[in-house]
Amino acid sequence: MKLKTKLTLGVGLLFVLIVLLSVIGSVYINKLKSDTEKILTANYNSIEFSKNMLLALDKIKTDSSVAIKDFQKNSILQEKNLTEFGEKEATQNLNLHFKSYLKQPTEEKEKLIREDLVTIMSLNMKGIERKSDIAIITAENATFWIVSLGTVCFLIAFILLFNLPQTIAEPINQLTFSIRQIANKNYNERVHFKGSEEFNDLANSFNIMAEKLQEYESSTLSKQLMDKKRIETLVNNMHDAVIGLDENHFIYMINDEALKITNLNKEEIIGKTVHEVAVNNDLVRELLKNIDHPQKDPIKIVSDNKENYFEQDIIPINIVKTGEKEKKYIGKVILLRNITPFKELDFAKTNFIATISHELKTPISAIKMGVQLLGNQKFGALNDQQQELLKSINEDGQRLLNITGELLNLSQVETGNIRLNIENCSPKEIVQTAVKNVEKLAEQKNISISTQFLLNDGDFVSADFDKTVWVMNNFLSNAIKHSFQDEKIEILVEKFDSDIKFSITDTGKGIDEKYHRQIFDRYFQVPGEHQNGTGLGLAISKNFIEKQHGKIGVKSTLNQGSTFYFTLNSAS
Repeated sequence: MKLKTKLTLGVGLLFVLIVLLSVIGSVYINKLKSDTEKILTANYNSIEFSKNMLLALDKIKTDSSVAIKDFQKNSILQEKNLTEFGEKEATQNLNLHFKSYLKQPTEEKEKLIREDLVTIMSLNMKGIERKSDIAIITAENATFWIVSLGTVCFLIAFILLFNLPQTIAEPINQLTFSIRQIANKNYNERVHFKGSEEFNDLANSFNIMAEKLQEYESSTLSKQLMDKKRIETLVNNMHDAVIGLDENHFIYMINDEALKITNLNKEEIIGKTVHEVAVNNDLVRELLKNIDHPQKDPIKIVSDNKENYFEQDIIPINIVKTGEKEKKYIGKVILLRNITPFKELDFAKTNFIATISHELKTPISAIKMGVQLLGNQKFGALNDQQQELLKSINEDGQRLLNITGELLNLSQVETGNIRLNIENCSPKEIVQTAVKNVEKLAEQKNISISTQFLLNDGDFVSADFDKTVWVMNNFLSNAIKHSFQDEKIEILVEKFDSDIKFSITDTGKGIDEKYHRQIFDRYFQVPGEHQNGTGLGLAISKNFIEKQHGKIGVKSTLNQGSTFYFTLNSAS
């Protein structure tokens, strides 16, 4: 609990009790005053009036006129001061007896008057006694409550008197001692207060200060300079370009490789913002565009009349300061990873694949032509074994021709030499052409292909007809290959706003969701499948569709079939 809360509760309770004590005292004093006034105004006056009437009765015989007036005067006052039970009847009897006495005075009537006055006085004396008892009880209650509350106030004040100074003084003394230790360079000193939250916060702040002083003391300037030199040497000898920015985008570090590819001078840019440097430097301006979202494609930079390729990476720097718990952002590092050797190898591989594929395509085509001539039996009849062998050669030749075609397409994709002939194409014509290409393949497994078009006759798609048909062929071939005997493949073409979507759904084994992201990667094949392809078809399809500004994807669940789809822009 906080010290402020403790003080508020203690002093507040003491204040409330004092106020309560004052209120109770005032109430009981007013009550005693009221009881006393009732005795004086009611009973005492009645006794006084009765006494005066007795005196007047004694004087009637000697001075009748004055005594009678005096008696009647006090009788009237008594009638106005009737406060006790039975006093009214006694007063009425008194007036009757006195009137009767005035008409004919006798000792018997005088005696009755005196008895009435004694009765009135007796009633009021008993009233005085009763009200005095009530006043005594009121005084006793007042004494009890005032003494009780006073005792509680005394105890609280006593507790505050002995505990409060110690609660405040002890932590201050301990803190004073610790500060003296710190002043004597004993930075290992720590304080641990128990009790209020304020002193706990004070102890934590003090301990953090001591920890930072200890950290500062243990790290000498020469050691820091040496560590800085080591880091600078390490960064400068990296083959990757490194540019360090603080949280306000000021350049505080740049290595030699970065200076080389940006043609900058270190002394001229250190301490400047990256936006200032970008004004006169195209490369830095390009890097600044992607500083929040680094681009995935490599950046091509011409240096020393040579093309160099770099992958951009932005690394935020977050640190936890001594004594703190939350991370704090202090800047970022722009890293340009040199991938030129890998890019050169990739170019060499692509050129090699393109060359080999092109060279293989001619002899394979010649082999297929020879197989067709033999199949026509123009050079003589073939027996069953020879025909079976010829069929196998024809299938292998076709497979080799498909592979070389895919490799040539891949080389075009990788070199960026894809030639697109974008025109307004009929979606129905694209589908019908693709279906016709795979009819014989589907007949071998007795698979039916159904088509559904949810668009208008005037709807066209903006696409390269041949390459889009190639993608459809690839999807249909895969669907037939992975479908079971006597199954059905569904083709759905539908329009969504400004796009037209082509979907091919099969009822095969399906693809596990964990492979959906990799299915369009080059050379990837789903584990466990019968590997009889190159793993290039879907990768090439993805490139063909994306080059036409379309999207491609798959929806599949294991053992529930698959749906491959792509969208292209509508031309209508």
